[in-house]
Amino acid sequence: MKDVFNELNIQPSNQGTYTGKRWIPSNGITFSSVSPTNGEHIADVVGSSEENYNQVIELAQSAFETWRMWPAPKRGEVVRQIGEALRDKKEALGKLVSYEMGKSYQEGLGEVQEMIDICDFAVGLSRQLHGLTMHSEREMHRMYEQYHPLGIVGIISAFNFPVAVWAWNSMIAWVCGDVCIWKPSEKVPLCAVACMHIVQEVFDRNDVPEGVNGLVVGNYEIGQLMSNDTRVPLVSATGSIRMGKKVGEAVGRRLGKTILELGGNNAIILTEHADLKVAVPGIVFGAVGTCGQRCTSTRRLIIHESIYDEVKETLRKAYGQLRIGDPLDANNHVGPLIDTDAVAMYTKALEEVKAKGGNLVVEGGVLEGEGYESGCYVKPAIAEAQNEWEIVQEETFAPILYLLKYKTFDEAIAIQNGVKQGLSSAIMTTNMRESETFLSHRGSDCGIANVNIGTSGAEIGGAFGGEKETGGGRESGSDAWKAYMRRQTNTINWSTELPLAQGIKFDL
Repeated sequence: MKDVFNELNIQPSNQGTYTGKRWIPSNGITFSSVSPTNGEHIADVVGSSEENYNQVIELAQSAFETWRMWPAPKRGEVVRQIGEALRDKKEALGKLVSYEMGKSYQEGLGEVQEMIDICDFAVGLSRQLHGLTMHSEREMHRMYEQYHPLGIVGIISAFNFPVAVWAWNSMIAWVCGDVCIWKPSEKVPLCAVACMHIVQEVFDRNDVPEGVNGLVVGNYEIGQLMSNDTRVPLVSATGSIRMGKKVGEAVGRRLGKTILELGGNNAIILTEHADLKVAVPGIVFGAVGTCGQRCTSTRRLIIHESIYDEVKETLRKAYGQLRIGDPLDANNHVGPLIDTDAVAMYTKALEEVKAKGGNLVVEGGVLEGEGYESGCYVKPAIAEAQNEWEIVQEETFAPILYLLKYKTFDEAIAIQNGVKQGLSSAIMTTNMRESETFLSHRGSDCGIANVNIGTSGAEIGGAFGGEKETGGGRESGSDAWKAYMRRQTNTINWSTELPLAQGIKFDL
């Protein structure tokens, strides 16, 4: 990994406060990055204090005055170059993501590819920040809508996608004319430091104002500062429902804007008409990919009673083929959980399942011995359960899949929707009526609903987000860009009179 650290400018001790051009000496908490792959200390990052945070905010305010005046296509050209820089650093950054977070190297590369893809999307978007023109009821009047940048966008990201979620937000926000300040997860600070170094070369080459891109590494206290700061009109936060409620309450209290991407309790409905050759790989990847630490991970599998036993046995055999170990080894399917706290939550969840009388189709457990010294490796587990159990109703960020049996299609839909989260959902069927019902207003109540693919692995072209306690925000593709801008309605009178709307007369 030494070559990777050198290429990405990772030092034994790193500053965690960045202004877009300079690394400010930080005087906050020092965070030690420890790899869950082997338990080894990688490097330290000195976090931001409140003073550091305010320095970055003030520079961002000043930069916004200049940056918003750049033509959007010119801002898009900067983002295009960032995409090229990420292509050059894809392997190195993908390895760092894998090593610091624990997801497989293939998934690490995939995450960097998401960053590249969103750059490409944003470049095209920079020439399409369109409004609407409508007819006025008054003669010789023109009405239209346009969008303006908001200002500072605060980005709070989670450990499971250490780089992609920042890119989803920042690339779109930048072409919209906003400036960004990022508070990454303190569990994966080196990935954020690496991203700043990559972007800095592009920004310097294009004379981008200092303050357009800021970094403030810190714990929840930095998140609180950002959430309560009236200078930050939009906070985009990714994390747990508990965290999101606190952010939403703080920002809402000051009537700010939020994009909240919170927990998921995602289900796949497996009907008697499913093609199991297609379904099983999607189920297994959805349940064990990133060691069950995706917000879109498959948590519940709702199976028609006629195929229940067959599916259960098929999954048991499939799980028996999983290879668990060093995520940088391409032969392994599953890497570690992020830390021992996550392992404790995993273990507690399995204990609760057993206490409820749930049958473990595939036994879980913590792996020990050679190659598992970090204490973060666990076995993906499958349990027969009931949807109403409290442990099934909650999101456990670990590779535990609950099997739920149904008789009627309406019952399957009710089970799917019978949780407080509403992020991703899927149905496996070759029956058009089932698939169309699932996608209709009678079907899934989630922000994402798929047919014959799993719950995990969204493309950047579509808006990403969920409903209910998942937060209701949308990031990435489609028209999600509108959340980063303020809408303005304009009416222009080009006549020699002053007619009022609705025919009101007001003669003087």
